[in-house]
Amino acid sequence: MSQQPNMVLQIHPDDNVLVALVDLPQGAMIHHTSGTYTLLEAVPSKHKFFMHHLPQGSEIKMYGVTVGKVVTNFVQRGERMTVDNTKHAADPYQYKATSYQWQPPDVSAFKHRTFNGYHRSNGTVGTANYWIFMPTVFCENRNLDVIKEALHRSLGYAVTDKYEQYAHTLVQQYEATGAFEIEEITAVPDNAKKRLFNNIDGIKFLNHNGGCGGTRQDAITLGRLLAAYANHPNVAGVTILSLGCQHLQVASLIDEIHARSNGSYDRPLLVFEQQQAKSETDLIKDAIQHTLQHLAVANQQERKPAPLSELCIGVKCGGSDGFSGISANPAVGHTADMLIALGGKVLLAEFPELCGAEQQILDRCVNESVAHKFIQLMEAYDAQAHAVGSGFFMNPSPGNIKDGLITDAIKSTGACKKGGTAPVVDVLDYTEPATKPG
Repeated sequence: MSQQPNMVLQIHPDDNVLVALVDLPQGAMIHHTSGTYTLLEAVPSKHKFFMHHLPQGSEIKMYGVTVGKVVTNFVQRGERMTVDNTKHAADPYQYKATSYQWQPPDVSAFKHRTFNGYHRSNGTVGTANYWIFMPTVFCENRNLDVIKEALHRSLGYAVTDKYEQYAHTLVQQYEATGAFEIEEITAVPDNAKKRLFNNIDGIKFLNHNGGCGGTRQDAITLGRLLAAYANHPNVAGVTILSLGCQHLQVASLIDEIHARSNGSYDRPLLVFEQQQAKSETDLIKDAIQHTLQHLAVANQQERKPAPLSELCIGVKCGGSDGFSGISANPAVGHTADMLIALGGKVLLAEFPELCGAEQQILDRCVNESVAHKFIQLMEAYDAQAHAVGSGFFMNPSPGNIKDGLITDAIKSTGACKKGGTAPVVDVLDYTEPATKPG
């Protein structure tokens, strides 16, 4: 049974596995520039098979780097890579004083392009205009839920209409017949036409389980995180609900918000503290009333043109499989390079999904300080994982493995591609802001 060359892919010349681009049956003869392979078992698309006979302990290469080791006595040429014959492994990494040469993509066609955004007084530009509600402590989550239920539908932001209608139809059926019949769900209504405030893209509720009951350090970190949300260019204003006695005090949160904006924060900050209110009803009533008044003012903001250099995007995986690293992620990475060439910012998240790709990141760091911070954070997060009996090697989910991501290093080297190839200008710990273009 003869197969065409495009049935498989060797990602890098140094790789010793081939990626199946389609489902390959047992016994198939695979013709590739490196030779002809007879499959010893079926290899589903996205999975890999070995190009050579490899003894136990041999390094498995993908993307030109080590992504695993053989754990059985040996693997045979044409044998499928599985969790039974492979374990996670990665190359050691270190800072090397090299000069990284980056060739930016040609972005001349986009140099004068703009996007319509919301210009904030601190110079940032938002792509949306949201009002956010945040509690200083988990005790206020219930009140946020009440406000959400009260405002979402009345302001035209509810997206559950069709499901409520569907449930109501089924209830009516049961009341009439004692049974449920399958019904089609009606089309999603166009809520944009119902919105009271056309220039407010939505209201968001940042429920969380922190603010008290943990360590003071946890409360400090939470304050920094919430301050980052408040300073986000997509945020028009903030409503804060506080109990009053929690670790994360309102004054501390407001200090963090102003510190993050260098004292120039001028967006509305509405604070409502339950232990200062006459009753819970008064707290919720006042929060709704004052928020609506400020939403009416924020609705007067309009989008205006801004250069693409004002964009800051975050790249993140979701539902990754064995094709992500050779399709979507490189495409996202090229887009990231284009934006950086235009003067914008790109954030590559998730340290556990850089395990195995460390040297690639280090080689791109603009200086030794940035490189050493990356090493320090990778080692710190790895140590925290091991302290609870886990590790980066346990990152791949059952869904990842089912679709060909057998080790964390395979997942990470593919995930790294969405960060492009531009120099790494900074490394940020949790809650730290991105201040440098690149």
